[in-house]
Amino acid sequence: MIQGFDNREGKIWLNGKLVDWNESKTHVLNHGLHYASSVFEGERAYNGKIFKSEEHTKRFFDGASVMDMKIPFLQTDILNAKDELIKANGLENAYVRPIAWRGSEMMAVSAQKTTINVAIASWAWPSYFDASEKMKGIKLDIAKWKRPDPNCAPVHVKAAGLYMICTLSKHEAEAKGFSDALMLDWRGLIAEATGAN
Repeated sequence: MIQGFDNREGKIWLNGKLVDWNESKTHVLNHGLHYASSVFEGERAYNGKIFKSEEHTKRFFDGASVMDMKIPFLQTDILNAKDELIKANGLENAYVRPIAWRGSEMMAVSAQKTTINVAIASWAWPSYFDASEKMKGIKLDIAKWKRPDPNCAPVHVKAAGLYMICTLSKHEAEAKGFSDALMLDWRGLIAEATGAN
């Protein structure tokens, strides 16, 4: 049985403080959930050090800015929080997920007066594919869904709403017996796989 992400041991950094994993909650009527007004990063730590942490943090802040969200912390606060979190969780090799989202104060497309929440989670996550798959290679389907034209969406931002097509493509690929799907862009050029570029 797969262990859900809502019931684990450890800590999550939430709006400036470490809280127990099970205490990191948000209301179901938050703007980020209903209107995809959230940005995130996917980072790896090796031997207790986060790979390219500063670059990821800059992209996180830049993406939030594009999404008209001002993160209420300094970049150094987030850098320090990520390091503090992996130590608090006793992790050496880990996945680190900072995320920022609009809160529950407004439930409409226009949401300038919502609180910007920030959380960082970290957990042990060895790889998308097991070692034997990586050694022999994985089979990719060509996704029917395309990465959008940059004039249609901010494709350079790691925004939650842009991952819908990746989820659909991965589900379809797995249903056909493939390991993943190769995403093409709107021009038909190779863009990325569904969860890694």
